[in-house]
Amino acid sequence: MKRNIFKELITWQHQQDRKPLVLLGARQVGKTFSLKQFGKECFDHVLYINLESEPKVHDLFQSTLDPRKIIKNLEIYYNTTVDPKTTLIIFDEVQESKEALISLKYFCENAPEFFIAAAGSLLGLKTKRSKGFPVGKVNFLSLYPLSFFEYLEALGEHKLLDYLQSITVIEPLQGLLHEKAHELLKTYLYVGGMPEAVKKYVENKNLSEVRKIQDDINRAYEFDFAKHAPVELISRITEIWHSLPKNLAKENKKFIFSAIREGARAREYDAAIQWLLDAGLIYRAVNITAPKIPLPVYGDSNAFKLYLNDVGLLGALSNLESRTVVQGNELFTEFKGALTENFVASNLAKRCDNKLYYWTSGNTAEIDFIAQHGGKIYPIEVKSGQTGRKKSLQVYDERYHPALLERFSTMNLRCDGRLCNYPLYLIERYPLKLNDE
Repeated sequence: MKRNIFKELITWQHQQDRKPLVLLGARQVGKTFSLKQFGKECFDHVLYINLESEPKVHDLFQSTLDPRKIIKNLEIYYNTTVDPKTTLIIFDEVQESKEALISLKYFCENAPEFFIAAAGSLLGLKTKRSKGFPVGKVNFLSLYPLSFFEYLEALGEHKLLDYLQSITVIEPLQGLLHEKAHELLKTYLYVGGMPEAVKKYVENKNLSEVRKIQDDINRAYEFDFAKHAPVELISRITEIWHSLPKNLAKENKKFIFSAIREGARAREYDAAIQWLLDAGLIYRAVNITAPKIPLPVYGDSNAFKLYLNDVGLLGALSNLESRTVVQGNELFTEFKGALTENFVASNLAKRCDNKLYYWTSGNTAEIDFIAQHGGKIYPIEVKSGQTGRKKSLQVYDERYHPALLERFSTMNLRCDGRLCNYPLYLIERYPLKLNDE
């Protein structure tokens, strides 16, 4: 499957001041595949070292931190030749060896000619930061589950993808093409973006088999909680993980701790939530008291919403049936739009360093997301149906008079005065220019 990260990897390859690369991401989002494919297409040779499945290799890093001695030892052990100009060296599961992680610093300082790319799970790397993590000596890239556009690429819908990527102004799409993109989005909201789930769906279009894969991934994450989290946090991390669908199903999606268990208090779960955030498994949207720059200054850390890193895993965790998502318009009456809001959240999070914000006015209005671009702040409403303007946008407009009111919905692309509607499947093209700009 072609991934968008590929362009960023090529940019890293040709940087004059290139440092060893650390590709971050939650487990099973495709880090290993992406690096191997990158090596296959852009280098003559690839030396792949998995530090989890080959624990004996740790000895080669424990005996020395001199980069050239490490390379020599690896050449002998793997019976290969490393040409610094044509070989990509991949340290996979790098968090499993503290010494391998530390060695990246010395490759940066003393042997920058080598192409070193390390892949690591955020679940493990976050625990290594206080134990010799090479701060300032590596380049970082982050990999997420497949986006909707990457999903279209995997399905072979190249013409539709090219069409959606070529749009530059806000005007309606041709009706049949809008309908086709919308129907494909509904399958994406069920399949999600985990590479194994997408691969299975591409192979046989069997949604039951997709769900089995998603369930396995969710279970694997829970095993990772036990493996990587502090013992005192494991049960609370698991409780939060399973409470996410219930919280997102509420009309007011502010995270309510009583949804975990009766009498639960925020202070008991702060560390568990932070652990899941650090692991890249959830995103947090913070309530702001006023839409002013800089947004973090106006955030209320005690009021927030939580979203999963993948909309398909959310559906699996919720036991949502495929017919609810894929058939007819039931998606837009079931689960109270949680899937669509999670879909928008995961897309916005990628472009704003995982920092999301929303706005409320007492119990009378809620703007799902507050976005900042072009030095201005815009309110974003997410609607899973096709009704008109929501009261919340009107309340926000009367109070703050933004340049534009923005909405993601099932409706076609259009701008009615200052109200601009983006179809959900165009989230990756947001924001577009107005016709008169």
